[in-house]
Amino acid sequence: MTGTTSQDDLDLQRRVVGKVARRLAPFIGVMYFVNYLDRTNIRFAKLTMSEDLGLTETMFRLASGLFFIGYLLFEVPSNLAMQRFGARRWMARILVSWGTVAALLAFVPSAGWLYTLRVLLGIAEAGFFPGMILCLTYWFPVRSAPGSPASSSSPSRCPRRSGRPCPGRS
Repeated sequence: MTGTTSQDDLDLQRRVVGKVARRLAPFIGVMYFVNYLDRTNIRFAKLTMSEDLGLTETMFRLASGLFFIGYLLFEVPSNLAMQRFGARRWMARILVSWGTVAALLAFVPSAGWLYTLRVLLGIAEAGFFPGMILCLTYWFPVRSAPGSPASSSSPSRCPRRSGRPCPGRS
């Protein structure tokens, strides 16, 4: 009789994991898609931004790299804060601050503001990827975990094509 109960538990667990995967994976996939799109969009913004702000190639590369300085410095503290405040609350903070700073980047008047906002964008986005992996460990049992992060991050390859400006259009 214990074999039947164990089998019932496994069936229930499989159904719950499937339901969670169907609801959570598309949302996480969209977030990874936007994350990658956000990281690569500065290359496309360069087409007009460099001239508008008077950026040299060196200044542009500095602005591109400053994102990673903020990201690297705040990735571990962001994940420690996530453990303290909870994954749901902290991931919401990451998404709101990331969206706010990304929106502000559309209105930069000078190279100094661009540098500042790129660092802030890195700080705001710090902890996103490891945080999502941590969230997945809360929702998926160990035996189903290896495929979950890979399947949810696979949409990050799509923006390479869809994030580019259309040729021949301005």
